[in-house]
Amino acid sequence: MSVVAWTAAASLAAWLWLLLGQGFFWRTDVRLPPRGESDVWPSVGVVVPARDEAAVLARSLPSLLAQDYPGRAEVFLVDDGSTDGTGDLARALAERHGGLPLTVGSPGEPPAGWTGKLWAVRHGIGLARARNPEYLLLTDADIAHEPDSLRQLVAAADRGGYDLVSQMARLRVESLWERLVVPAFVYFFAQLYPFRWIARKGARTAAAAGGCVLLRTDAAERARIPDAIRQAVIDDVALARAVKGSGGHLWLGLADGVDSVRPYPRLADLWRMVSRSAYAQLRHNVPLLVGTVAGLAVVYLVPPVALVAGLVTGSPAAAVAGGLAWLVMTATYLPMLRYYRQPLALALLLPGTAFLYLLMTVDSAVQHYRGRGAAWKGRTYTRPDPTAPEPSPEQP
Repeated sequence: MSVVAWTAAASLAAWLWLLLGQGFFWRTDVRLPPRGESDVWPSVGVVVPARDEAAVLARSLPSLLAQDYPGRAEVFLVDDGSTDGTGDLARALAERHGGLPLTVGSPGEPPAGWTGKLWAVRHGIGLARARNPEYLLLTDADIAHEPDSLRQLVAAADRGGYDLVSQMARLRVESLWERLVVPAFVYFFAQLYPFRWIARKGARTAAAAGGCVLLRTDAAERARIPDAIRQAVIDDVALARAVKGSGGHLWLGLADGVDSVRPYPRLADLWRMVSRSAYAQLRHNVPLLVGTVAGLAVVYLVPPVALVAGLVTGSPAAAVAGGLAWLVMTATYLPMLRYYRQPLALALLLPGTAFLYLLMTVDSAVQHYRGRGAAWKGRTYTRPDPTAPEPSPEQP
């Protein structure tokens, strides 16, 4: 057998293992159970960090204010140094739409050792805790919720005994690039963090989707959220790890009534979304970067290359192994495309999309070493500093 055939065989073996041994990551049936009714509904503080979100706030904030929740719930929007009138727009929307009470706060610029979002979340949690809520809903300013979203989240947490319940919001898929890149983003995330493993007590896998996280207040206190993760760029995964590390029980699944309204119409927009945190995901580790690039190439790029090379050179072993690996890869991607209501033929393009993600990951490392780090909305974050001082307890 040729080198190409052996490499294709290795890729096929990897795909058979992913198909059966990686928590059935490719299935999309991990959803919140049907809502049950209760006589007592715990109080909830909804925390929304927002920085320059005026473009999307009119589509997202009214959906939070309109939550049909039988218990006490309040919304705390934290204006994180916006220059586009985000705070004023939030107040105007609350006055126009009514619904849940809204408080708008502003924490000022984050001190050294904090990301802006987590500094805003800390301020929002401080405002919410003044009302003694039993739960905190951490949700992004670009996330729209169906009217019963909060009911379903709280009911799932109560019935399942979960300390953290998170839903992966359905991202927008309207432009050509969104259709090509977005479903793959969620597919790759589920491959890294299989949802079924996250819910297992005692399992090491921990992750959440930052756009929609319901967290028990006492669990947040035990895990020292957000102080313990104050430098995290990938804050949702760091939050989940902190909660699980302190003994918490987690659940993560796909959403049916939680949607992102943020558009990513151009490839450049999606590129920035992925590359700003890809190297942080690899802990700024060069050997891990090299291994990741090699793994992506073997798993996603080798199958179509081996199939074509085998057919051209007359190597049946390479063609068969490459074709079977590509077939398994395509089959595992189909459920995600169905979830996003996209043409199933896009599954054949997954190797090309994976190549784009490979380039984004390399670019993330290049930008890091150029001193640009994880840049987002005018702020740049470098590698976390373990010597950064602990926050003082009197800070809000």
